[in-house]
Amino acid sequence: MTETDRAFYEERLRDFLPSRVVDIHTHCWLDAFRKEPGDGPRRAVSWPALVARDNPVESLAETFRLLLPDKDCGALVFGFPDQEFDVDASNDYVAANAGEHGYDALMLSRPEWGAQEYADRLKAGRFLGAKAYLNFAADYIPGHELRILDFAPRHQLEVLDDRAAILMLHIPRPGRLKDPVNLHEMIEIERRYPRLQVIIAHVGRAYCDSDLGDAFLRLADSTRLLFDISANTNSHVFATAVRAVGTERILFGSDLPITRMRMRRVCEEGRYVNIVPPGLYGDVTGDPNMRESSMDEAKKLTFFFYEEIDAFRRAADDCGLAHAQVEHVFHRNADRCLARARQFYGRGTPVSPAVAASPAPPGLYPAGGRA
Repeated sequence: MTETDRAFYEERLRDFLPSRVVDIHTHCWLDAFRKEPGDGPRRAVSWPALVARDNPVESLAETFRLLLPDKDCGALVFGFPDQEFDVDASNDYVAANAGEHGYDALMLSRPEWGAQEYADRLKAGRFLGAKAYLNFAADYIPGHELRILDFAPRHQLEVLDDRAAILMLHIPRPGRLKDPVNLHEMIEIERRYPRLQVIIAHVGRAYCDSDLGDAFLRLADSTRLLFDISANTNSHVFATAVRAVGTERILFGSDLPITRMRMRRVCEEGRYVNIVPPGLYGDVTGDPNMRESSMDEAKKLTFFFYEEIDAFRRAADDCGLAHAQVEHVFHRNADRCLARARQFYGRGTPVSPAVAASPAPPGLYPAGGRA
């Protein structure tokens, strides 16, 4: 923490944020879970790997303590969805350790798991749902042709729907939120799985205005899709989302530890660029989404985490949001989603006779997990 960071927080964020904050989108994993790189396609940008080698749950808690020093912080935790990391080890780790800090956990999912294996894995870790990610889709599918159902198949969505569970969804395809195939599948999933709680991560990866298109007009008939604001700093995108779906369907998420990056973001010709201090993240000259600042500008850069929250603060001002509506975004909506998903394990009123009849599984992993 620098004086720049402390001043940014005190002057812009402290009074804007409610006393309680729930981060619906965080990653925790250990470097020990890293495997030898495979030869499969890389379908995601590589710059996030420059920020943190790993992020134990203790580091997440410490990040909240340092960056939000006067807030009561909760979190939803899942592993790092990269083919270079052992999915089973990541899932075991968050299942065993998230609860030690009062956090909830999602399972990283692989599309090849059958319905019974998928359900068994959810129960074994007492996960509140799953994080489905495009990196785990079959290697033979070109990235620009990927569909949501290629990595979040129907038989797995049915299992989640039965539990009223959470699906954290990073949508694919170069068109991002405005892509018509993405929009069609998002709406189809909402209609076909009425109990499933779908959170569209990063406001559908709409990081620049050009990523929006007419997406929220197309989504006008949607009533249940949720959107988190993680790793996004576009206040216009946030304001558009607020006006389209209201504050009860938008959730704060950070994408920690990625948003520990010191940076500011600009959009150029429809592409986002992270402006970072010289040398801090190694050689970034070959990355189209990264650029180094001058040394003078570097002294003024704060955390991605703060830049994201400040962008939502500006959107809230533009939309004339009341403090109660800000509370919905920063914790009430998450509290509601998490409470509903917890009901499967008997922590609340069961949501259906089928769920009521399902025995709550024992905790299978001791503190510390497989790590």
